[in-house]
Amino acid sequence: MKLIPLSDRVIVKQVDAEETTKAGIILTSAAQEKPQIFEVIAVGPGGLVDGNEVEMTVEPGDKVITGKYSGTQVKVDGVEYTIVRQNDILAVVED
Repeated sequence: MKLIPLSDRVIVKQVDAEETTKAGIILTSAAQEKPQIFEVIAVGPGGLVDGNEVEMTVEPGDKVITGKYSGTQVKVDGVEYTIVRQNDILAVVED
C-alpha cells in the first residue's frame, strides 16, 4: 500500500532513537529518548488551500521538526507515519 498526500499535507516518519551515546555507551530501549525529528517521506502538490496559494517548500528526504501534538498518526504495512500540514512543520534540520 502507498500513501499519497493531498493538498498541503506532508507524510513524515519519526527518526529512530540513538542506540549509543557519543561516548559509545549502548542504551536500552527504555533509556532511549524519542527524537522530535522526522524524515519527510512524501509531499502533497500544494495549490489552493483555504483560499490561499500554498507552495510546498519541503521535499522527500528532508529532516524536519513538527509540533509535538500535530498531525494524524497512521500505520501502513506495520510502519508508523504521521500526516501533517506543511504549516505544522516548525523547522528543517540540516546536517
